[in-house]
Amino acid sequence: MRSVIDILDLSTDEIGGLIAVAEDIIANPAKYENVCRCKKLATLFFEPSTRTRMSFEAAMYELGGHVISMTDGASSSASKGESVSDTAKIVSFYADIIAMRHPKEGAALVAAKSASVPVVNAGDGGHCHPTQTLADLLTIHREKGGFSGLTVGLCGDLKFGRTVHSLVGALSRYEDIKFVLISPDELRLPDYVKDDVLDRKSIPYKETSSLDDAMGELDVLYMTRVQRERFFNEEDYLRLKDCYILTPEKLRGAKSDMAILHPLPRVNEISVAVDDDPRACYFRQAANGKYMRMALIMMLLGLHA
Repeated sequence: MRSVIDILDLSTDEIGGLIAVAEDIIANPAKYENVCRCKKLATLFFEPSTRTRMSFEAAMYELGGHVISMTDGASSSASKGESVSDTAKIVSFYADIIAMRHPKEGAALVAAKSASVPVVNAGDGGHCHPTQTLADLLTIHREKGGFSGLTVGLCGDLKFGRTVHSLVGALSRYEDIKFVLISPDELRLPDYVKDDVLDRKSIPYKETSSLDDAMGELDVLYMTRVQRERFFNEEDYLRLKDCYILTPEKLRGAKSDMAILHPLPRVNEISVAVDDDPRACYFRQAANGKYMRMALIMMLLGLHA
């Protein structure tokens, strides 16, 4: 039995295999309609979610499986003081695989150590979000044809953005990757990510507070939301929330084939006027998450079409 808590739990070969399966699901959906017949997915979400929870559930349904769901920690036994460990043990009796989101870093790892079925981390605090990264990777692969040789700009909340942390870790394993880290000083990429991933692997990167200055060199621009729920101080959030807003005017200096990604939800960091730009990939990215979660569920359950 195996769980996926961090994107680095998957090798690059395994990610390549998941992408190949996802591409086949897109091309031949009927082939996968009964792969998970009689299997159950439990979605345990102790934190609000739309895309992640619904895409996991849609993924299981489209594989012919079933879903049992907890969408609010307040309505679960956690509100009575039950531990994550005990919850995982109990839910393992009812489901074949668990997808869990939790506001505390490390909660998914605790669950995985106690569960008797595979656990997939659907986001743990500001730590990481591996299945969002799988969606990101499929999107980049489909839009750019691969990963090597790309200059990737990460913009906005790089401090608390778990999707950013996971994506840096994933892309750092491919050749000739460069990063441009675009954020205000208060929201810079944490030192542990720079030290443990970028510096340790001698991956070139630069930090800047100017999106305009960086725009022309980017192959991929990954926009992020400044996350109100990660701030302890409302004044700090209000001061920083509108620090970057992507508009058609800002895109005039960008490459004609640059891919614009965003893990969603957005607030106002990407103008709706950008949505019709062919470089805007974020809605395709959300759809890609379902296909990669289908592929991952199959892999962890040892199932094939």
